[in-house]
Amino acid sequence: MTARELDAAGIHEPGLRTAYTHCRHLNARHGKTYFLATRLLPVERRAAVHAPYGFARWADDIVDDLDSTATVTERAAALTALEGQLENGLRGGRATEPVIQALADTAGRYGIDHRHFADFLASMRSDLTVTGYASLNDLGGYMHGSAAVIGLQMLPVLGTVTRHEEAAGPAAALGIAFQLTNFLRDVGEDLDRGRLYLPADLIAAYGVDRARLEWSRRTGTRDPRITDALRAFAAHTRTVYRQALPGLGMLDPVARPCIRTAFVLYSGILDAIEAEEYAVLHRRAVVPRRRRAVVALDGLARALAARAPARHRTRTVAARCPAPPAPTVITEIATPVRGEAA
Repeated sequence: MTARELDAAGIHEPGLRTAYTHCRHLNARHGKTYFLATRLLPVERRAAVHAPYGFARWADDIVDDLDSTATVTERAAALTALEGQLENGLRGGRATEPVIQALADTAGRYGIDHRHFADFLASMRSDLTVTGYASLNDLGGYMHGSAAVIGLQMLPVLGTVTRHEEAAGPAAALGIAFQLTNFLRDVGEDLDRGRLYLPADLIAAYGVDRARLEWSRRTGTRDPRITDALRAFAAHTRTVYRQALPGLGMLDPVARPCIRTAFVLYSGILDAIEAEEYAVLHRRAVVPRRRRAVVALDGLARALAARAPARHRTRTVAARCPAPPAPTVITEIATPVRGEAA
């Protein structure tokens, strides 16, 4: 974290500042698209979105790190240890893992339901043994813990102008839409890990099975039946984006530009996949840098416009009761992220 972000969030304890900074680095390194969007949030809320991401990244690396030689048993033990630290941290105990320190602090500050973290770890644990899904319904059970709960964790941090219960459905849908996008983009890499998230019944409708996907990945050979199956999965993903769309208007106005930017950039990955004729088994689709820049600048303009009324209210109060002015956010948001990749 930057000192400015930590100060604005009221995080002053040195060890906790280090923990939040660690989470921010994980987000910047691995969640390039999401990290870019988070920089459009009010400065005082950014630490709280990096903490859940850092935790999720840490758990995901335990399960999926291709460079690790750990066995399934060793990975399961590492998840169990992480879960134990999480439970202790959420109860107010001392955790040694920085991601747990930051997450426990964020959960306490924003009243995030602890069940979301338990559901997430349950899905991560299933990745150790489950290598495929028979249907979209089966996949949905996994995605509740791995994706829907991420949107639900973020909701208290982002804030809403409606009842929390009303915004929860679209928030969960957006988390799922983002993950479905990742499943499509990363299908080749997931096959390398021995895992397939494309439901068997969906691809079977186009004459495709896991063996054919592995053959295409291995040989670099295209197959129109695979293209049709991937197109169908993309169409389903776009349907979920449409289900999530109404939720943008339910968010606190100052948080909307961040989530709208993430929405546009992630759905743009689907556009890039389509433009490359669904060649995801052979190369990773990337949103062009110029397109990311345009979307980010639009998000910046929206973020500044959303904060203008709040700044006006602050000035009105300050005229009656002088106080130090709030810092602006223009320079930090406008600074490009090196090595950005969607």
